Amino acid sequence: MDLDHDACYRAMCARDARFDGRLFCGVKTTGIYCRPVCPARTPKRENVTFYAAAAAAQGAGFRPCLRCRPETAPELAAWRGTSNTVSRALSLIELGALDEGSVDALAERLGVGERQLRRLFHRHLGASPIGVAQTRRVLLAKQLIHETSLPMAEVALAAGFGSIRRFNEIFRQLFGRPPSALRRGGATEVSSGSTGEVMILLRYRPPYDWPAMLSFLRARAVPGLEAVSGGGYARTIEIARLHGTVSVRPARGNALQATIRFPKLSALPTIIARLRRVFDLAADPDVIGAHLAEDPVLAPLVAARPGLRLPGAWDGFELAVRAVLGQQITVTAAAGLAGKLVASYGAPLAGQPTRSETARRTATASVGSDALTHVFPRPERLAAVDLSTLGMPRTRAAALSSLAAAVMADPEIFSAGRSLDDTITELRALSGVGEWTAQYIAMRELREPDAFPAADSGLMRAMIDAEGRRPTASELLARSDRWRPWRAYAAQHLWASCGTGRGVEDAA
Repeated sequence: MDLDHDACYRAMCARDARFDGRLFCGVKTTGIYCRPVCPARTPKRENVTFYAAAAAAQGAGFRPCLRCRPETAPELAAWRGTSNTVSRALSLIELGALDEGSVDALAERLGVGERQLRRLFHRHLGASPIGVAQTRRVLLAKQLIHETSLPMAEVALAAGFGSIRRFNEIFRQLFGRPPSALRRGGATEVSSGSTGEVMILLRYRPPYDWPAMLSFLRARAVPGLEAVSGGGYARTIEIARLHGTVSVRPARGNALQATIRFPKLSALPTIIARLRRVFDLAADPDVIGAHLAEDPVLAPLVAARPGLRLPGAWDGFELAVRAVLGQQITVTAAAGLAGKLVASYGAPLAGQPTRSETARRTATASVGSDALTHVFPRPERLAAVDLSTLGMPRTRAAALSSLAAAVMADPEIFSAGRSLDDTITELRALSGVGEWTAQYIAMRELREPDAFPAADSGLMRAMIDAEGRRPTASELLARSDRWRPWRAYAAQHLWASCGTGRGVEDAA
């Protein structure tokens, strides 16, 4: 990625927050890389080099600044639209594709050669895929050192390091000191315990319309699986057949506070990655809003909700099931039906804190934790039962059984490795999945910013003109061309303008 040196230096001199997360400054005289908002004395122009990603700066031999803490910079998808392959690769890396897999396997999932993938990474990020993965681990570990009291062994495990020895070696190479020396104040270390409880801040670029996000999640909350109360959101999770919970609420300093309880600390990077996707924390609202505001219909909507985000999904199979359940019925009815499904076929939540553990952790109690009772049913469970007993049409029950069987046959069916067009084609081949449902899954699970369910009744209703004429699906699709590559966000603004949010789980 080309960075104009003079423009970047001016942004750094001005401490311009608009560039925070977009670039990192390597200071040759100190060997440190900083955010452009770093409060330290501004170095001379000739002594700085600029990088598009933290991994590029670290790969060039610079170490993270202890003052501005690059790990706290908002993670912006500044590269999105430049290379879809890099975008999808980063999503997979964030979800742990290189924790145990190879770059060659990652490239295969993306449908490109290993050399081509490396070239794309160096062209757009200035770093290798392995360098990106390692930088993520280092910055997460550094954040855990600063924001938690976890023992260093647990920090290493939670950040995805394969061994304590490797963890110590990397930190000594980067900082010239052991990891424990970076923890300020000599705080007493406190183990996460049997529940694996960790509290961490997830930062974003403001503005952020939290009330709109919470309203969206509240309307669709599945009883027993999710809870929205006290201004926060909580849900059960399952990874590798282990159960846990997450709860999220607003925090100070343009961040969300996540309380994660999961018995396997090494799953923390995956959990954080999924939470960032659910709450759309990598979005750049300024760029998206400026583009959509060029349309006179969308301009007032963007002005009314400048921080509107596109809610993601925790799991692709879960989202697909919920979307099929919601076809031709209201959002409320769909949530109720999903609740019956979860209560009947979801496993009871396991591994929760005892009364004594709960009493000791009152300061970090989860939002609505008492209402969380089950995890979402696994595909093999739904494939083996007659779902029509839950009160849905037999054709829809058959579609869900077929969907479950398809996921069992291809667990990567909701992978981010495919292009949008290929994804839509493959999803539409599934029984019960039409164009609307496929586009909806692409929006929320695959985080495709240009997915657009043009036949959605809510979108067409939101675009009724001054004469009361409602556009057809084909007319709306043609109109949406001017919203590319952010059509999914345009859809979210149109749904929000309707007030009720109808159409989001209401197939046309």
